[in-house]
Amino acid sequence: MLLQKLVDKFSAAGGSFATPVEELLQKLEECRAVVFDWDGVFNTGRKGQASSSGFSEADSMGTNMLRYGMWRKLGELPYTAIISGENNESAIAFAEREHLTAVYTGIRKKQDVIAHLFAESDLQPQQIACVFDDINDLPMAAACGLRFMVRRDASPMFADYVERHGLCDYATGAGSGGNPVREICELLLSLMGAYDDVVASRVASDGEYENYLGTRQSVLTRCYTQKGGAIG
Repeated sequence: MLLQKLVDKFSAAGGSFATPVEELLQKLEECRAVVFDWDGVFNTGRKGQASSSGFSEADSMGTNMLRYGMWRKLGELPYTAIISGENNESAIAFAEREHLTAVYTGIRKKQDVIAHLFAESDLQPQQIACVFDDINDLPMAAACGLRFMVRRDASPMFADYVERHGLCDYATGAGSGGNPVREICELLLSLMGAYDDVVASRVASDGEYENYLGTRQSVLTRCYTQKGGAIG
């Protein structure tokens, strides 16, 4: 009953469950890592000649709360990374400010990052969730166990393609620029049954949150790029 209320709440906000929520819960049980595309996910993807696309503090809070919730569940920080096809200074600055595990920029084939994760860690495909928004992200999505697509009203055929090929478990109600990352983070925390406890702990800045924050702040973000096909 509680699950159905959760589905109804996110569906009413425009979200779409391509995977039944019970199956989504099973997949989430194995999740130990979250990777995010940058352009079109944390922002609208709009850029100019001398500017790079930025981010919203609402999404920043969402990623922090999700990592805290997963830290409480796993007993360790989840692997979190930004993956961008561009050499985006804003993505690097965000990753370093938030002490994410890694940031990958200038990546031509994003599935190469997933292969790099397998080589650099003990992560398996079913343990990785990815957040994406466009065609060049699909090989990455296909390599991950959990897939969240950021909706774009202008791409109904892309959404149809993703659904028909089973490349998405949930599509956001919020579109690019509308804080879809926050939506996904709140969904995952709610599915974990952790939302209220995580928010209350953060509001109180209690000992558990301060312990998590100290652990998070000790992370030195690794920056990778792709040159000649190799990531390093």
